[in-house]
Amino acid sequence: MNIFSFHQASDVASAIALKHSSPSTRYLGGGTNLVDLMRETIEHPDTLVDVSHLSSTIEQGPDGRLSIGAGVKNTALAANDIVRAQFPLLSRAILAGASAQIRNVATVGGNILQRTRCRYFYDNAARCNKRESGAGCDALEGFNRYHAILGASQSCVATHPSDMCVALAALDAEVVLDGPEGQRRMALRDLHRLPGDRPDIETELKPNELITSVEIPSHSFGQRAVYRKVRDRASYAFALVSVAAMLDVDEAGTVRDVRVALGGVAHKPWRALTLEGRLKGEKATAENFRAAAEAELADAVGLRDNMFKIELVKRTIVAVLEELKGEKA
Repeated sequence: MNIFSFHQASDVASAIALKHSSPSTRYLGGGTNLVDLMRETIEHPDTLVDVSHLSSTIEQGPDGRLSIGAGVKNTALAANDIVRAQFPLLSRAILAGASAQIRNVATVGGNILQRTRCRYFYDNAARCNKRESGAGCDALEGFNRYHAILGASQSCVATHPSDMCVALAALDAEVVLDGPEGQRRMALRDLHRLPGDRPDIETELKPNELITSVEIPSHSFGQRAVYRKVRDRASYAFALVSVAAMLDVDEAGTVRDVRVALGGVAHKPWRALTLEGRLKGEKATAENFRAAAEAELADAVGLRDNMFKIELVKRTIVAVLEELKGEKA
């Protein structure tokens, strides 16, 4: 690990100013990803700016909108009474991720901005366009069981590892950003980029911008939610496939509204907008769920080791929506 300096920012403005002072400065939340990357010599910051304490509140407005500080620990968010009662999808997704020890330290902002766990990204001896633009991608012909089937390119087939972000994408969450040009917000599902020919550019963040909070609108059917994570072992494993879903069905059995997001399948949390559009106004049947899943996965492309994911995603979507259909309103 290289020598670096450490600063604890006193407020958001000072954090942005410190970050602006050097291009190799990094914001530090819980450090559960960044410190690993430094230890593996993937990241080489000369300065760390600790922002973990700047925004650590969870507040709900009169309209039901939930504001979550970027410094809130994952454990605290999952255990929050409002989150558990009104946004159970988020709580369940967080508890499906990592280990209790990591959740106790990891922050919301850091979780959103964590980098891929692709083994070739972590291996300095391997070719990786995400680590070094133009180097090539050894995952294309290597061990790619965990890699992307949607939105990938010949430059990169890595997946985003977060469970929490999949739930946030389904919940229509927005991220609130602060930077040298002032404050702005964007939908979380628009924050992460698909790889194209520049997988090293991972988000739509402007230089030196800082995530200060995440906001989630109230959903009338938000309590009818399922997060299902399919993985190789029961705990402390990244998703082969995950599905975050909410479903609202009327008395006649017709889908009034639906939200579905997928994890483990793309460079970003994948909001299943095609599926949602196909299902709204249709009968909530297994046949329609399957047809909508087929439409969503129409452009999926498997690799040598992960072709099975395409069918696995479809079956998991159908199983989750069938489970939700059976829940009482």
